[in-house]
Amino acid sequence: MPHQGERIVGQVVQHLQPGGIETMVLALLKHQPFYTVIFSLEGCKDDAIKRWPILAKVSDRLVFLEKPPGFTILLIWQLVAQFKLHRVNAVHTHHIGPLLYGGLAARLANITKHIHTEHDAWHLSNKKQRYLQKLLLHTVKPIMVADAYAVKDKIKLLLNHSDTTLIHNGIDITKYIPGDRNIARKRLNLPTGVVLIGNAGRLETVKGQDVLISALSQFSSTIHLAIAGGGSLEKQLKAQVSRLQLEQQVHFLGPIDDMTTFYQSLDLFCLPSRHEGLPLSPMEAQACGIPALITNVGGSAEALCHNTGLLVERDNVEQLVLAIETMLSRCRSTSPRCFITKHRTAQGMANAYVKLIYS
Repeated sequence: MPHQGERIVGQVVQHLQPGGIETMVLALLKHQPFYTVIFSLEGCKDDAIKRWPILAKVSDRLVFLEKPPGFTILLIWQLVAQFKLHRVNAVHTHHIGPLLYGGLAARLANITKHIHTEHDAWHLSNKKQRYLQKLLLHTVKPIMVADAYAVKDKIKLLLNHSDTTLIHNGIDITKYIPGDRNIARKRLNLPTGVVLIGNAGRLETVKGQDVLISALSQFSSTIHLAIAGGGSLEKQLKAQVSRLQLEQQVHFLGPIDDMTTFYQSLDLFCLPSRHEGLPLSPMEAQACGIPALITNVGGSAEALCHNTGLLVERDNVEQLVLAIETMLSRCRSTSPRCFITKHRTAQGMANAYVKLIYS
């Protein structure tokens, strides 16, 4: 429990399912010097921990509000009560839903320190969401943060909001470290003696795994693909693999708790997303010494070590094939971990937010 007078931060997220925002929030809880409580608008604790067992380690810091579908004005007052119960004196919201509920609740609870982070900007192409976000920024007046230059530029262009602080997302370099490839593959029951490309993320259209599977069909049977994660497109992607007769080359691993071992098992990490903010998975892979190939969307370019990785256009199978060929033919002389340890650490990210909270 926090000491009397200690800074207590309430992180407000839409849900606590495995993802970039949620991983970032857990990193802030770990690396910031003050007491943090995470408020999830959706879901319940038992289900969330079952889906993502890492949450069990911080279950006493988690509050689930079990929001039903649609707008729920009562949720604002529930958050006000929870902020007062936990003596929250600073609020940090992530994305538009938490900005709506958490921002209004913070004002009603007389909490003057409110930070809001935008993790991507592609949703702002929706006129209704853009109008709502402009209205919320004018009403709750948070300290605005973007996690990438690309996001910051979009906020300025689409929201006419120029006073935005840039704080890049970072990852835990004590957790994501290089390791023995063959040992990692044996732990995950993955084949040795082949070239292994890896992908990690939700199995949803936005993540573009279908493009990567199409690209794999252009390679010999010595090139394999391991996909970590779950989602609504799992059956569809497996059907695509079957149509292309790639069953022996594509390995669906489902959600993985030990992502470090997953990255260590790879020769190349590939993220063919159609939209992104500043993605964490390629940074995690690079911290493990694995070069990354990602689509040039959102802030993805800012997640990449450009000495070891490549960017490609989204939805361009031919370009992706050529990039994979190029990267697999390279002799590695430098490690992408150097870029991550210098520019994209969780501790550096946390320190930047601490300055804002105490400013």
